[in-house]
Amino acid sequence: MKILLDAMGGDNAPEATIKGAVRAINQIEAEVILVGNENIIREKVKEYYGKELEDISERLKIKHTTETIEMEDIPTHAIKHKKDSSMVVGFKMLKEGEGDVFISAGNSGALLTGATLLVGRIRGIDRPALAGILPAYHSQLLLIDSGANTNCKPINLLQFAQMSSIYLRNTFGIEKPAIGLLNIGTEETKGNDLTKESYKLLKEKSPELGINFIGNIEGRDAFSGNVDAIVTDGFTGNIFLKAVEGVGRLVKVSLKENFLKNTVTKIAAIPSLPAIKGLQKAMDYKSYGGALFLGVKKPVVKAHGSSDEILFEFTIKQAEKFVKNKAVDKMIEEFENLNKN
Repeated sequence: MKILLDAMGGDNAPEATIKGAVRAINQIEAEVILVGNENIIREKVKEYYGKELEDISERLKIKHTTETIEMEDIPTHAIKHKKDSSMVVGFKMLKEGEGDVFISAGNSGALLTGATLLVGRIRGIDRPALAGILPAYHSQLLLIDSGANTNCKPINLLQFAQMSSIYLRNTFGIEKPAIGLLNIGTEETKGNDLTKESYKLLKEKSPELGINFIGNIEGRDAFSGNVDAIVTDGFTGNIFLKAVEGVGRLVKVSLKENFLKNTVTKIAAIPSLPAIKGLQKAMDYKSYGGALFLGVKKPVVKAHGSSDEILFEFTIKQAEKFVKNKAVDKMIEEFENLNKN
C-alpha cells in the first residue's frame, strides 16, 4: 500500500508533514510518498534529523514537484494552471494507481475541485462532502459536511445522509446508524428554507434508501451518544467543527490553569489525574485524524489546515485504515446497487 502525502500543503508544511510522516512510518505497514519539492524536503529532513530520508526508513519516498497551491489561490484556477503542484500531482498519482490514498492539509476548495475533476465523483453523488469524526459520549460523531460545500440543496443533504449511513455501517460496524439533521430546534417546522426542505426530503426518502433518520438535532445534543452522524451544509458544519475544537482547547487550558494555581490545587489534582487525562484524551480531536472526502472514486483525506506533526501522524494511520477497510469501494458498490433499482 502507498500513502500519498501532500508535503507542501497546510499552514505548518513542510515541517509538520515531514515530522508527521516520520512519526507514523514505524506504526504502519504502508509506504509514504512525500509529494513536493525534493530539494526543500531533503534539506528539511537533514535539518530536523541530521540524516537522509532513506536512512530514516526505506518506506519513506519523495515525488518531486515544483509548485504549491496556496491557501489564497482560487481553487479552479489553481487546479487547472498549477499542474506541477504537490496537490495536482498527488491527485494524478492517485487516479493512475500510483498510490492508494491521498492526504492534504492544503486549500479545501482546491482539494474538493481536484478530487471532483481529477479523481471523479461516484455515480449517483452530486457533491462529495467532508466527513469529519468528532468525540461523543462513549462513542464518536460523524459530521458531514465539515466544510466542502458552503451552498447546498436538500438533495445534497439527502446524499450526505446516504453516504454517512453506508460509511458508518461498513467501516465502523454500526448496523443502523442514527442520522440527524443539524438544526436550531427539534421541531419539524424549525430552521431556514434549506433545513425545512431537507427535513421533508429525508423523512420521505429515508425508508426506501435505508437511512435511519431520527429528525432534527440541536448542537447541544450532538455529542449525547444518541446520534451517530449529523448532516448539514459545509458552511454551518465548518463553523460547528471549529467552535467544538475551540471549546475543547478552552476546557484543557482551563483545567491545567486551575489545577496549577497554587500548592493546594496541585495536591488536590493528584487523585484526579486519571480522570483529567481521560477527559483530555476524549476531547482531543487530533486523535481522530482528518476528514475523508466521501463521494469520490478514490480515498482522499483532508487534514486540518493548521495540522501539526501529531495530527499528521494520526491522519496517516487513519488513512491506512480507510484503505484496508475498503471504505470507498463499498461506497461505490452500494451506490451502484441503488442506481440499478
